[in-house]
Amino acid sequence: MKVVLLCAGYATRLYPLTKDNPKPLLPVGEKPILEWILDKIKELKEVNAVYLVSNHPFSSHFEKWKKGKKFPWPLEVVDDQTCSNEERLGAIGDLKYVLSQKAVGEEDLLVIAGDNFFDFDLRRFIAFSEAMRPHAVIAVYDVRDRELAKRYGLVETDKDERVLKFYEKPENPSVTLASCGIYWLPVETRVLLDRYLEAGHNSDQPGYYMRWLSESDVLFAARMEGQWLDIGDPASYERANALFRKS
Repeated sequence: MKVVLLCAGYATRLYPLTKDNPKPLLPVGEKPILEWILDKIKELKEVNAVYLVSNHPFSSHFEKWKKGKKFPWPLEVVDDQTCSNEERLGAIGDLKYVLSQKAVGEEDLLVIAGDNFFDFDLRRFIAFSEAMRPHAVIAVYDVRDRELAKRYGLVETDKDERVLKFYEKPENPSVTLASCGIYWLPVETRVLLDRYLEAGHNSDQPGYYMRWLSESDVLFAARMEGQWLDIGDPASYERANALFRKS
């Protein structure tokens, strides 16, 4: 299984913190957000390589961070060659870029947004996902608060955890299950990704592709327990640090 870390965003909502520094390298507690994610990935015996996709201005930051670090598998920084927020490829565009540039073969993919702060057990996520093969799976987290749910992309599921509907930051949410930016795409879905992009669908946010998958094929949701924050603005970044201080 290959892992793709989506770290190519420009994080303009976090300026000035991210004007000259990529968001995944912002510290939470004693280490960068990215290292919290990698510590969870280290628990997965299935992983044989990790690709970290970056924009061009920040690729050197990741290369510098990577020097001297040891991982159980190769970790490669992939520069998507974009130089501004306006020309970004988008998350799904970056995923396709990595798959083509690195000639990734017939393997399962674990895709994780690089601005995630979580303490989920990814082994449990993969076990659930394997049971849902050949269908894709997204991680979801119950924020248990309808006011808080307004900030996130939400999903509605049936009793078997099949995704029925997506809601993008609704004003009056009827559900509180937030998509966590963690996706398992089994090898059987690779043709669906190609079909999605060839049809000219939106390549920016992963949620667009996940919604399309839920409507065109089958998509399941794995409910995760623990702590989770989507670090998108200064307030959420401060909440992440506050969580760490409490632990």
